[in-house]
Amino acid sequence: MPDGVFLPKSTIRNVDGVIHAGLAPESARAALGAVEQRYAVAIPPALAALIEAPDDPIGLQFIPDVAELVTAPHESADPIGDEALSPVPGVVHRYPDRALLKPLLACPVYCRFCFRREQVGPDGGLLSAAQLAAAYKYIAAHKEIREVILTGGDPLILSPRRLAEILAALSGIAHVETLRIHTRAPIADPALVTEALADALDISAPLFIALHVNHASELTPAVCAAVAKLQRRRVPVLGQTVLLAGVNDSEAALGDLFRAMLRARIKPYYLHQLDAAPGTSRFHVPVERGRDIMRNLRGKISGTALPTYIFDQPGGLGKVPL
Repeated sequence: MPDGVFLPKSTIRNVDGVIHAGLAPESARAALGAVEQRYAVAIPPALAALIEAPDDPIGLQFIPDVAELVTAPHESADPIGDEALSPVPGVVHRYPDRALLKPLLACPVYCRFCFRREQVGPDGGLLSAAQLAAAYKYIAAHKEIREVILTGGDPLILSPRRLAEILAALSGIAHVETLRIHTRAPIADPALVTEALADALDISAPLFIALHVNHASELTPAVCAAVAKLQRRRVPVLGQTVLLAGVNDSEAALGDLFRAMLRARIKPYYLHQLDAAPGTSRFHVPVERGRDIMRNLRGKISGTALPTYIFDQPGGLGKVPL
């Protein structure tokens, strides 16, 4: 946090909290209020404590900005085409052998570049028992589905009991061979990774965690300890990163991040080209710059530290290596 400002003891959930914490000036209240009306705001204390200035690599990711109200012509509320590939609520079936299951659309932190920003929020849809049953029925009826990926929203903010029930139901489908959970929760609030939650993930089916982390400073000792709880339950942790202007668009920043991941036993998995969600142009990095960064890193850091640089094609066409 900037010197002499208020360090929040609870999650900042509105513009009043952003201004009170010294993360935006009073003069920005009206403009940021318009942003708040459209897109959810949440900055947990663990992340607020890492912000040294509003325009540093952490502040940029989470502090609302008036630029979010400007939608470029190429931006879309559904930039990767999920909606057209959702046969039942909560399920996206894009690839033949994989399906997404979105049990909720709420997160512990709201990234200002989120590609699902038009859908997620504190009131984000928690699937009902009937909707979950329909999702399980769809997956069970499609024997080509070998992997189910829990996403949202953030599945790790579900209660351990509810999460265990979902994992048990999916594990009970004979043709589902592996499970994956995409999460930001250990970064947003390491305390969310309780022993009870970690125990809920200790299942017999192969389960992988894909952790969204964009800057080396996010991997604090508390975060690494939370990740270690999962790893002690035989849960491999992969790293997913979004290439973001002003946050990590340099060889130094990404090199530091990927090395920090390896030190935490997190395998860098994907480096995502930014999805063109509304109001996210300020984070765009040209593909050629991304290629240059990855090319310059090759040979300078361990091959185990290099993720695949990918772009999710609009229209639900899938990921393409860049």
